[in-house]
This record gives sequence, structure tokens and C-alpha cells, in this order.
Amino acid sequence: MRLRFLLSALLLLVCNCSEHSSPGRELKESTKPQSLPILGTLPEFTLTDHTGSPFGTDQLESNLWVANFIFTRCPATCPMQSARMAELQDRLKVKDLWAEITLVSFSVDPEFDSPDVLREYGKRFGADPQKWRFVTGMRDEIWNLSKDGFKLAVGENPPDQTNQPLFHSQRLVIVDRNRQIRGYYDGVSQEGLDQAEFAIGLVALEHSSATQ
Repeated sequence: MRLRFLLSALLLLVCNCSEHSSPGRELKESTKPQSLPILGTLPEFTLTDHTGSPFGTDQLESNLWVANFIFTRCPATCPMQSARMAELQDRLKVKDLWAEITLVSFSVDPEFDSPDVLREYGKRFGADPQKWRFVTGMRDEIWNLSKDGFKLAVGENPPDQTNQPLFHSQRLVIVDRNRQIRGYYDGVSQEGLDQAEFAIGLVALEHSSATQ
């Protein structure tokens, strides 16, 4: 009698499962990757990196990249921005997608931040010189790229603020291989770093799907 009861219960369970959608299919649909919006398209540019070589959109072609704006004399947010970028580098370099990613730090103080200065600054944060580029050039070019391309503020503070002569954004910006901005994230907080890492994964997956 007990065996008959167990067999009946098992049959009922199988019938109930067949009347509902597959749990696996529901999970697959619920975890379908979301798509990040396109927030703007950057213009073409050519500047100079920490090796003294030309660096710009030609070198970033077909790459997913992460950008921020800093300067080496900055006593405020820049050290933390660079520390967060270094942490992002460490997180990403153990993943397969690292091969298609470039990190780019633009100096908003290019008169002081020569390639040699930027190279030494990068060493302080353990920057991979091939994957994390520190960029300098003409001030007008970099500031215009920040304001008109990235839509991020940059400028000079009043003369009395001698400890912080320049202001600039502390955002991390995700840019896809088509020079399209896909997200802005807080470049000094742990939460912002986590969000940026997640966004990079989404854009990398989008790139991968587009080539299949």
C-alpha cells in the first residue's frame, strides 16, 4: 500500500511539472543580459602617451576602454581615482576579456605631466604599461575632449585655491569599440568600481555576440 502511494505521488509530481514552463527556461529568460544605453559618441583624437608615442582613437580601434581624468600634482581625488583604476586593472587582468580592454588616464595638466612624469606616476600604481595608458598633449585638446566629447567638466579653480589649481571629473567612463560612451561611474567609491566592472562585462558580452 505504501509503495502504491509513493508511485501515485511521483506520477502526480511529473504531471504537474509538465504543465508548467521549464524552470531552466525561466532562469535563462530572467538572467538575459541587459543592454547598456549609448550616451554619446566621442570624436577622433590623437594625443601622446607615457611612452612618448602617438595615442588616440586609432590605437583604441576595436577595443573596449575605460577612461578617467587626473593630474599627477592633484592632492585631492586623483590618488584615489588612480588607486581604484589599479584595483580595476587587477580585477580584469585575470579574466579572458582583459585582452580586449585598455585603461586610459588623461592628464588635465599636460604642461606639467610630460610622458616621463606620467610614466613614473603609473609605476606608483602598478600600471601595466601596455594596457593602462597615461595620456598627455595640448591642454586645449584634452580639455575640449573632456567637455565636448565626454561631457565632463574641467577648468581652473580661483587663484586662492592654490592647493587644487584645477578641477575635473572623478568619473570612470566605459567606451565601446565604436567610440560610444556606455556608462559613467563614480571613480573613487567601491560601489562605483563594482558597477563599472559589471558594465564592462556587459559591453564585452555585447561585443562577443556581435562577432558570432
